Amino acid sequence: MPDGREPKPPRLPPRWFIRLAWSVHRGVYRVTGGRVGLWRPRANRWGALRLTTVGRRTGRQRSVIIGYFEDGSNLVTMAMNGWGDGEPAWWLNLLAHPDANVDLADGPRLVRARASAGDERSRLWARWREIDKNLDALAALRSSETAVVILEPRSVPTG
Repeated sequence: MPDGREPKPPRLPPRWFIRLAWSVHRGVYRVTGGRVGLWRPRANRWGALRLTTVGRRTGRQRSVIIGYFEDGSNLVTMAMNGWGDGEPAWWLNLLAHPDANVDLADGPRLVRARASAGDERSRLWARWREIDKNLDALAALRSSETAVVILEPRSVPTG
């Protein structure tokens, strides 16, 4: 800061509030039959998609709504768990079963997930920083590095 003081770390709402907001968002999506709750990203704004994974323990489908941006044909998100510690369940599910489905505002897509690394991760992190100026301060709230997740298009399996 110009006066020599350290900037204050960002304050997050209580965990119960974050979880409630996620539940309400999923509920709105469900009640409207998917007509409300997903949107495409814009120049300096993330979009929202619905990700459906296979549960690593149950084998059952699990769905969440997460933010993303587009990088060519790939969709890019972060495994941030509401900026709390621990990995989000959807990311742990993808680590066990990387093939997933996404619903976008303009339709469904089959994807395969992977974590970005090295220069690719640095480039994608910088892109997220353009969207969210507080990104580094928020990431510092976590005790481990936040995975930058790439959802690559995959084709329908042939039988």
